[in-house]
Amino acid sequence: MTRPLIGIAADVDADRVSLRRNYEAVIRAAGGVPVLLAPPRGASGEGRDRGRPTPIARAAATEWLARVDGLLLTGGDDPIMEAFGVATHPKATPVHEDRQANEVALLDALEEFPHLPVFGICLGMQMMTLHSGGVMDQHLPDAFPTAADHHGNKPHAVEGTLGSGVVTSHHRQAMTDAGRLTIVGRSPDGLIEAVADPSHAFRLGVQWHPERTPSGPLGLDLVERFIAACRNVR
Repeated sequence: MTRPLIGIAADVDADRVSLRRNYEAVIRAAGGVPVLLAPPRGASGEGRDRGRPTPIARAAATEWLARVDGLLLTGGDDPIMEAFGVATHPKATPVHEDRQANEVALLDALEEFPHLPVFGICLGMQMMTLHSGGVMDQHLPDAFPTAADHHGNKPHAVEGTLGSGVVTSHHRQAMTDAGRLTIVGRSPDGLIEAVADPSHAFRLGVQWHPERTPSGPLGLDLVERFIAACRNVR
């Protein structure tokens, strides 16, 4: 059986594109073929449009999604919130504007490819939810006494219709409203941990890192479910 092609949105570091190798490794281990989607130079607008896609980014996104069998949005730094209508928190570490613009362009272009499975991890889940009208707490330590439980790759529990288990997290921001998406997992302190779009066969975002979570229904099994959905597309 042909292994499905999985487009992985890459990060940007100065004049280089990058990807943590564990994402590539876990996609291969689950049966997929990873394909790096490097943000094109000039993907982002400038000034008030920083973090919003230019026609360059939109054209690249459409070309990629016409060729891949699934899309993986990975973890990273913090969203540039001006692109979503609010100011970025002063303690945030904003993601590179070309990376954000690239991922917004990909999410926009999915309207043309409703059959494609999408899996968002950490920042990827946040981008999916913001794109769907969600609201984000940009600095959990300001309001959540348990914020430290979600940072530093610490394990904590998650429960919901997606499943129950212990996951590995590393984030200081979290969604407080899922917008048009459905909440399918929460941590014991009430944070939104997983969202899905039930109108599609596989559109899932998780706040934790399944690639760093031990095997189980909320760990590597999720990646295998994603690859299985992508294989059905092919």
